[in-house]
Amino acid sequence: MSVLASSRSGKPRVGLFVTCLVDLMRPSVGFAAVKLLEDAGCTVEAPVQTCCGQPAYNSGDRGTTRDLAMRIIETFQEFDYVVSPSGSCAGMIRKHYPELFEEDPNWRAKASALAAKTFELTSFLVDVLGVTQVDATYHGAVTYHDSCSGLRELGVRTQPRLLLSSVRGLTLVEMNDSDVCCGFGGTFAVKYSDISGSIVDAKARNVEAAGAPTLLAGDLGCLMNMAGKLSRGGKPVQVRHVAEVLANMTDEPAIGLPREAALKQDQP
Repeated sequence: MSVLASSRSGKPRVGLFVTCLVDLMRPSVGFAAVKLLEDAGCTVEAPVQTCCGQPAYNSGDRGTTRDLAMRIIETFQEFDYVVSPSGSCAGMIRKHYPELFEEDPNWRAKASALAAKTFELTSFLVDVLGVTQVDATYHGAVTYHDSCSGLRELGVRTQPRLLLSSVRGLTLVEMNDSDVCCGFGGTFAVKYSDISGSIVDAKARNVEAAGAPTLLAGDLGCLMNMAGKLSRGGKPVQVRHVAEVLANMTDEPAIGLPREAALKQDQP
């Protein structure tokens, strides 16, 4: 476990990097992240923020990416830690921000300092705070998809599973190829839609074969992509961000379902 920095209150002061998709499409994930962090003893703030710059970065627009990165660096530099409910965005800050400023020693130092204190949510809870269990209940079996950025850039694999193992009533059923891409890949799904479609077809088959009624993951882009495919195929699988289950905040309908379906979907 890492040595914790702390604010004047004695609690780690965490800046929550909400992410664009969570802000616009699934705010409940952000609220769940805040609850988990506060329950773990952190002081949490969500400052006004912009995109991390990953779409521009993936498209080769380094100028726009640097502009966005500079804003994020300035916004979050005052916090003890930066935590995001997304391996993709956390990976962008942690792994790629320093690379953007190779020719600018001043900004590279600032980017490296931010990178060093930026974490994906479940990794922060387990690896930094030492959290091994949560106070949550979820009845039924779930299967888990490992998103590419979280797994390959940040080493997020055992952490969400450890926390899920403490959820009362929950059984984790591993799907085949849980660590294989879902086909989203941000701009990849737009540039190479046919390839993306084939990849998510295979992922949906593995989800269905696992036999669990709920699919979880730690990146909203992956979840929306898989939820869309499962829904179009008529598969009765609920799709949720892992933070919602860990925080015991599953009153919202599963991703892709209308709000009026919330009560029906949560019945045993």
